[in-house]
Amino acid sequence: MPTPATGLLLGLLLAACGLPLPWSWAAFLPLALLLPFIAAAPTPRHAAGRAFWVGFGYFGLHLWWLGAFLVNLLGFPPLGAAAALLFALEGAFLAAAAFLATSATRTRTGRIWTLAGAWVILEWLRFLGPLAFPWPTLGYTLLPTPAIQIADLGGVLLGSGLVTLSAASLAHAWTEWQRQGRRPLTPALLAALAWAAALGYGLTRTPGTGPEQPMRVMRTTFDAFGRATGSLTSEEQFTATRQASLNRPEGSVVIWSEGAIRAPATRPQPGQIIPDYPGPGISGVGGTDLIPLPNNQYRTEEFNTVTTLDTAGRVQSVNAKAQPVPFGELFPLRPILNPIYGLLERNLGFALGSMPRNLTPTPLNLNGVLYGAYICYDSVFPRVARALAAQGAQVLVNPSNDGWYQGWGVQQHFNMGRVRAIETRRWLVRSVNNGVAGAVNDLGQPAQLVQSGKQLQTLDVRPRLLSGTTLYVRLGDWPALILALGMILYGMTRRERDF
Repeated sequence: MPTPATGLLLGLLLAACGLPLPWSWAAFLPLALLLPFIAAAPTPRHAAGRAFWVGFGYFGLHLWWLGAFLVNLLGFPPLGAAAALLFALEGAFLAAAAFLATSATRTRTGRIWTLAGAWVILEWLRFLGPLAFPWPTLGYTLLPTPAIQIADLGGVLLGSGLVTLSAASLAHAWTEWQRQGRRPLTPALLAALAWAAALGYGLTRTPGTGPEQPMRVMRTTFDAFGRATGSLTSEEQFTATRQASLNRPEGSVVIWSEGAIRAPATRPQPGQIIPDYPGPGISGVGGTDLIPLPNNQYRTEEFNTVTTLDTAGRVQSVNAKAQPVPFGELFPLRPILNPIYGLLERNLGFALGSMPRNLTPTPLNLNGVLYGAYICYDSVFPRVARALAAQGAQVLVNPSNDGWYQGWGVQQHFNMGRVRAIETRRWLVRSVNNGVAGAVNDLGQPAQLVQSGKQLQTLDVRPRLLSGTTLYVRLGDWPALILALGMILYGMTRRERDF
C-alpha cells in the first residue's frame, strides 16, 4: 500500500476509536500502530509526510460533521469540501511536530517516545490563542472508563499522556521484538502499571456532598439559522422560553441557553432590568454594542454574555464569553479575507460580527451562590472552568447553542464538557438549544439528560453546591506537560542504532 494511503488509513482508524463511540478507550491501540509507522520513516522530512496523512485522516473522520455543517450553512454541497482545508492545516501541524520529534533522535524506539510526548505538547498548544481549536484531544477517549477520573490531577491532557504512554510502550515492545527477536517486558509492564494506577484511582473516587440547589434547565428547539437571520424573532423565543420557565419548584433557579435573550443596543450591566424575565435565573444574553469613538463616531462590537437575574429581572452580574468561536464569532485577517467574508455574508443573509476574548472570566453571584457560568465553546477549554472554580464557583453552568451542527459534533461537545466537572469536582448543568441539556455530577456522570425531541423540553434538576480545590485547579496542565517532556527526554537519550 502506498505510504500516504497507509497514513490515511491509520488516521481513520484512530478517529474510529474516538468520541462519541463507546470503545474510545481503545484509542491507544491504533496509536501504537501509527507511532512506529511515523518513526520508521528514513528521514524527518519523510516522517513529517507520513504524519500529515495520519492527521488528515484523523481529523477528517473525527470532524466529518463539519463538512455537513458547511453544506447546511452555505446551501451548496461542493463547498462542504472546504472543511478539508482545516483537516489539511491540522495535518500540517502534526507534520511539523513529527519533523521536530524525529529530528531529536536517530533511533526508532527513541522516535516513538519523542513522538508520543510531542503529541501531548501539540494538543496543549491547540488550547492556546484566539484561533484555538482543541476538539480531538486524546484524553477524552478515556470517558467510558474510570481512568478519566485522573483529570482532577492533571486535566484532560493527563489522560492524553496516559493514552500516548500506553501506545508508546506497546510500540516500543513491538519494535524491539522485530529488531532483536525478543519480547522486552519493561515497556509493556509500564503500560499495564499506568492503566492499573489510573483505573484504581478512578474506582476510589466518590461523589462530593453539599447542599442542593434546585434548577430548571431546558432544551429548546429553535432554528439556529432563523435566529441569526431574524426570521425567528427574539420576542417569539423569549415568550416560549418564559412559558416553559413558569410553575417550577419553589427555590428553583431557571437556566436559559446561549443567546436566549437579545439585548438592545448595549451589553447588559448590573442593575439593568429585563422586563418579564421569570427570575431568579441565569441566561445567555447576546447582541451588538455601540462603542464610542472620537468625533462622535461609533463602531459596533458583537457580545455574547451570561448573566444572573433576580425575581424582578434585574441583572445582578455578567460574564462574557471567554473563547469566541474562530471564524464563527471571531474573524481574523479582515483586510485580507474580506472578499471571502463578504461572500459568506451575502449567502447567510446577516453580517459577520466579531467579538473580543474575555481573558478574565469571573463567577456570577445570585442569592449568595457563586455560579461558574461559561458559554458554549468555552466548555472545551479547561482553563475557563478551572479559573472559575479557583475563584470559588460552587457549580458550573453552561448555556449553549448546538443548533448549528448535527451528528457526532453535538455528542462530542457534550462529552468533552463532562470532563470539566471532573477536573474541578463541581456539578455541571446545561441548558441548550438543539443539543444535550441536563445535569452532570462531579464525577462527570450524567444525572438527568434530555437530548432529543422536536418540542421544547424542561428538566428539574438538583445539583449539589461543592467547594474544595483539586490538584488540577491548583497546578493546571503541569503534571501532563511534565509527563510529556519526560517521554521526549527518554526518547532523546536512547542511543542504540536500531534502524
